Amino acid sequence: MTKRAKIFLNYIVGPLLFIWLSWAIYKQIQAQTDLEQSWQTILNALNGSNKWMIGLVILLMLVNWGIEARKWQIQVKGIEQLSLLYAFKSILAGQAMGFTTINRIGEPLARAAFLKDGNRIRGAVLSIVGSMAQIIVTFVLGAAALIYMRWNILDGEHQLEGLSIFWLDALIYVIGMGILLFTLAYFKLAGLIQLVERIPFVRKYQFFLEKLEEFHWNELLRLLSLSLVRYLVFLLQYYLLLQVFDIHVFWLDAFAMVGVMLTLLAIIPTTALAELGIRGKMSLLVLGLISTNSLGIIATAAGIWLINLILPAIAGTLVILGVRLFRNK
Repeated sequence: MTKRAKIFLNYIVGPLLFIWLSWAIYKQIQAQTDLEQSWQTILNALNGSNKWMIGLVILLMLVNWGIEARKWQIQVKGIEQLSLLYAFKSILAGQAMGFTTINRIGEPLARAAFLKDGNRIRGAVLSIVGSMAQIIVTFVLGAAALIYMRWNILDGEHQLEGLSIFWLDALIYVIGMGILLFTLAYFKLAGLIQLVERIPFVRKYQFFLEKLEEFHWNELLRLLSLSLVRYLVFLLQYYLLLQVFDIHVFWLDAFAMVGVMLTLLAIIPTTALAELGIRGKMSLLVLGLISTNSLGIIATAAGIWLINLILPAIAGTLVILGVRLFRNK
């Protein structure tokens, strides 16, 4: 992608999309019949006996990114040994850098910048494995969530706006096929890389790809397991904030709807500024099937966005600044 295209997407399309989505969310909240009461409920929740849940969600954010740091350790151990603390710092830096790029594609580059000279490009390439593991988990559980919603949530009165049953079934089948292909590629990564290296253009960069062939199946399983734990931590965070903002629904319904939302968000490309608007709109569409508390749903989505993305991005910015100051000295 050219520099001009990045500027256009980040500074023009992103803000316009954010404004449009924010307006749509505002109109939907305004249509809520008990708006004043719902707003008071949120204020009471922030100052009430459930404040400990917010603290727990923040603690789980540290657990979430700590797990990602452990994944990063495993991914790069073939080229460099990192302490968990140093890996955690690089993860925060990646979060800060990813926040300025579409679907956070700049994240692995910022992580790799914390590796030694000569290892950075290979480190960025190795990050593909961790991303693949997280994608597999997201879509496997997302497909299960879609099936659950299809048979237990949707009926004559509850329909997902813009997605008929026919297209929902088609989406489930497509995701299922994608899971099979992606999982096969994940566990047959060495063979896939050897096949790709036969391409003349790719062969020139074989040095950067060769470490991908060295992942053992038990390391791949460990990355998948850590990715699953990260996913479950996120579900728990969302469920806790739903409780905080007075959205009391059956836990399995909540987990399934959040799983559906995560799947749809993984498919839709977003810029950082538009992400909050998209998360809010998606939350209203999906969680609106099981709750009429629109304001609480938006508060939950905003809370997750602030705690899981903004706070780590701010911390990552400070980490990057600290590294620069240290290097300048």
